[in-house]
Amino acid sequence: MLKRYMHKRERYFAMLNDNRTVQEFEWGAEFVGTRAHSSEAIDNKNGKDPRTVLAEFSRKAVENSDEFFALSAVPEFRLETRLYPSAASLSAEELKDQPEQVEIPVLTWKSAIETISAENNTAVATYFPHPDKRAAVILLPHWNAKAGTYFDLAKFLNKVGLSALRLTLPYHEERMPPELERADHLVSPNIGRSLQSVRQAVLDTRAAVAWLKEQGYEKVGIVGTSIGSCVAFMAWVHEPDLDAAVFNHVSGYMADVVWHGLSTYHVREGFGENLHLDELREYWMPVSPMAFMDRLAALPPRPQRYIYTLYDLSFPVELSRDVMRELRRRKIPHSKAAIPCGHYTLGEKPWVYLDGYKIIRYLHKHLK
Repeated sequence: MLKRYMHKRERYFAMLNDNRTVQEFEWGAEFVGTRAHSSEAIDNKNGKDPRTVLAEFSRKAVENSDEFFALSAVPEFRLETRLYPSAASLSAEELKDQPEQVEIPVLTWKSAIETISAENNTAVATYFPHPDKRAAVILLPHWNAKAGTYFDLAKFLNKVGLSALRLTLPYHEERMPPELERADHLVSPNIGRSLQSVRQAVLDTRAAVAWLKEQGYEKVGIVGTSIGSCVAFMAWVHEPDLDAAVFNHVSGYMADVVWHGLSTYHVREGFGENLHLDELREYWMPVSPMAFMDRLAALPPRPQRYIYTLYDLSFPVELSRDVMRELRRRKIPHSKAAIPCGHYTLGEKPWVYLDGYKIIRYLHKHLK
């Protein structure tokens, strides 16, 4: 009965104000590099099968993931203040006697990957400092998150003595090019562009870690939600300066989420009959957590929590359980939490409070 109710609510929220459009399928070989550290386009003028090109690229990217996810240089950062609506960062109680807008520090820098969308090439992160600058948490939002989301989580982290840095994902908010209504370039039926976009998000995350260390923070944690969870995992297994992590929604393969998930039905439609799931899983392996379980198992243990929901139609629960089984099989120390709601309903009361509690309490315990 609860399952039926939650699934109904999931479908309702998923289709609420739905402006999804089916994009054209593209191999996107021009968006992946000839070398793992390069944005140089693959030379495909010799007519080589794009399937072969992408398969070879993905295999080499996984084998040389240190290079693929390497931040070649720490960028120059700029910190300024911007005005945000009070409602984006304050609760209803806090809004009393508050101005309509508040100033919030915003960090910007040139992204390590230069894309064909100029707006997307400037990385943006909203900064919520705490006077005690011993520990900070990077927040990676969900796909199509709007400006102001996760500000409440940042404020609650401040209340327990942790600073927060909320990253804007590629093609989101001010990084969105004018031809888009949604952040469709981050996950799309363009195989190569999706690879480039998630990789860019990981490099932006590593740059954010570098900035926090420059500010003198002794410990840095990370929280990723939905697609942000995938990005956080890639950063987690390649960034030694991360000390604790929470993955909010869990799946081992990006391809499987797109293929079976409720939120990505339009991306699945875009692929049409051009390829099957096994192929897509192979091409998107460099941005899939399951590809790096060996690496994670070989790393020194660090605190890591995996949160998933039992009635999720966007990250189907069996995909989450596959990850849990793999962590246990490899004897990787971890914490887990299963919440009896769904992907969208996790953002609704009371589940959002329970989720926030499990995130904040865990990070406070391991970073303070």
